[in-house]
Amino acid sequence: MALFLSPCSACGSYHGPRWRMEPGDLFIPVDSIEEEATLTCDAKGTPPPQYRWSLNGTLINLGLDRRRRLSGGNLIISSLDRYQDVGIYQCMAYNTGGAILSRRASLQFAYLDHFKVHTRSAVSVREGQGVVLLCGTPTSSGDLTYAWVFNEYPYFVQQDNRRFVSQQTGNLYIAKVEPSDVGNYTCAVMNSITKGKVQSSPTSLILRTDVMGEYEPKIEVNFPDNVPAAKGSTVTLECFALGNPVPEITWRRANGVPFPSKVKMKYSNAVLEIPSFQQDDTGGYECVAENKMGKNTATGRLAFYAKPQWIQTMKDTALAIEERLDWECRANGRPKPSYTWLKNGQQLLSEVNCRLLVLKPVYCFPSASPPDFTGNVLRALLKAKAGTTVTLECKPQAYPIASILWKKGNLPIHTNDRITLSPDGTLRLANVSKSDAGSYTCFARNRFGMSSTTGRLLVTDPTRIIQGPVDMEIIVGESIVLPCQVASDPVLDVSFSWAFNGQLIAKGDGHFETAGDLMIRNIQLYHAGKYICVVDTDVESLSAVAVLIPGPPSPPDSVTVEEVTDSTAQLAWSPGRDNGSPITNYLIQTRTPFTVGWQRVNTVPEIIDGNTLTATVVDLNAWVEYEFRVLAKNSVGVGEPSPVSVKTRTEDAVWARSVSASEIEVNWQALSFTPERVLGYEVHFYSFKWKQKSHTTQFKCLSSPPAHLKAITSQLGVAMEMAISAGRLLQPKLYSSL
Repeated sequence: MALFLSPCSACGSYHGPRWRMEPGDLFIPVDSIEEEATLTCDAKGTPPPQYRWSLNGTLINLGLDRRRRLSGGNLIISSLDRYQDVGIYQCMAYNTGGAILSRRASLQFAYLDHFKVHTRSAVSVREGQGVVLLCGTPTSSGDLTYAWVFNEYPYFVQQDNRRFVSQQTGNLYIAKVEPSDVGNYTCAVMNSITKGKVQSSPTSLILRTDVMGEYEPKIEVNFPDNVPAAKGSTVTLECFALGNPVPEITWRRANGVPFPSKVKMKYSNAVLEIPSFQQDDTGGYECVAENKMGKNTATGRLAFYAKPQWIQTMKDTALAIEERLDWECRANGRPKPSYTWLKNGQQLLSEVNCRLLVLKPVYCFPSASPPDFTGNVLRALLKAKAGTTVTLECKPQAYPIASILWKKGNLPIHTNDRITLSPDGTLRLANVSKSDAGSYTCFARNRFGMSSTTGRLLVTDPTRIIQGPVDMEIIVGESIVLPCQVASDPVLDVSFSWAFNGQLIAKGDGHFETAGDLMIRNIQLYHAGKYICVVDTDVESLSAVAVLIPGPPSPPDSVTVEEVTDSTAQLAWSPGRDNGSPITNYLIQTRTPFTVGWQRVNTVPEIIDGNTLTATVVDLNAWVEYEFRVLAKNSVGVGEPSPVSVKTRTEDAVWARSVSASEIEVNWQALSFTPERVLGYEVHFYSFKWKQKSHTTQFKCLSSPPAHLKAITSQLGVAMEMAISAGRLLQPKLYSSL
């Protein structure tokens, strides 16, 4: 127990700090929307106190820490980090009158990681046999509650004398399996602080053909031999047994004293609950599981403990020189409290545990001893990153307290704005550089002797990730490599690890292969998520993050044109992979000699859903060569286009009929996208005189065509091939019997 020894207020116009508010423990959900955490610290004193904070015994350098700042005496931490901010915090308030240390306060993060994704093996048992299904709880912090889903949510296993879910292990225990128990079981875990929930992969329970005979109870759920229980807390003991017939559970106290009325039994006596635990509740407890085949007993002991509470404390006192002072502090608690005295925040004596402090002039007097560094020597080699703060502690065992001198090599070290030496002998080097590297020796001396300890400081260049992973889309079935390459000081040992969605990737996973870079083979949909490359060296840890998301669909395949008219074409295709996100619809594009690039076309149906693999393209032009391609779309985006279809020409829109024995009438439709080339007409009619002279056919144009028209006849009828010379816009072919 730490107390403060300070000058009294009567000794001058100042007085040392006194606590008004000390920090309390914090438990913060890791996914909390709060951006800051505040550890309170407030003291009164004259002059007003200043404040320092330590984390896990190391002073926090607020000048170099951008995430931590003071508001009055309160420590405010922004951009909370689950790994860097967890620990034990302590506040020091100080002024010219002295210094005091606050109670220690812990900052913890509540979290619940996901179960590792893998298929669980089926459990095969005989009817009548007992079985235990393991939950395999993922890493977590904070109180957890467990339940088991039977076959599908929201059907949960109902606990009775035959089935029990342990809130200590999360496992499911079935004392005697019946045919109705066959099915799939999923462990569901909830964090009581974050309210986050995760579920395991299902475990199948199947029955063998043979039947299990009767057997005596076997206790599978038991409480420890010795259970510490805090005063006023609620104590819960579990006990459950397998057996055939189903065992009956009973409880008793080892001393034979009946249970008080406050004690409760739950879940067919599998749980014993003692609310508001008191010292009278300590002692041995027995759980007895019994059926007609026999019985089994488990025993354990509940031990009482209580936090220290002050009975007597010291008061400010004014003394004359050479006057004796006796200060006594007393506290009760279970187990018996120990005591530590501090002066201005520094422990007066190590190895001293007394509740009485006597000043005149020495107190709680131990044996005199020269400085001794046994068990507290400097590290032989200390590596530190350039730009950081290095702390070298010099803490010998000595009485009286030793004076401290530091040397670098053979030269004494002098303090400056970058180098500080604390009263307890701790040397701090801020913003270290290569010039700070070397051999450091701490010399400790008192009137009984001198001793020293030496260590070497090596300052290294910062490690940099020169090529880290980047966000990308994944395609199911393919393999990718996430790079993680670093440049580091050659004297450093560098190690790599990868985490997927907050869980460390195990080397035995068949999909992953790590050696700095991470290779993911045969990617599946569940591999989408957040990947972190963590690089650890002797002096620092750094990381790089990438997110893999499902990609757009792969290209459709085998695009064929199955039926063509003068204005339509019916298409069919095969689907590509959806890459983890179902295909929502297809898009069709076309290209002709007269278009610039690919263009969207009109189709029937107008919107082609992801389950449709055929469509009719409409509003095409006659006697034009078309190429088609198909694109697939999902929730991520539009994928790459399919291979191009074979070139297909639409049918003609030109025809002829015999008007008389010497005339035929030719009819064609002009291209809709070039009306200016056909004098603004959509349909033109032309008549020609026909005369047979040997093998020559002559036509007389009865009206002015838009361009030169050439016709050839054969014995089978009339075959007319027309070409518009201005741009070769129309090349129809017609056959018509006379």
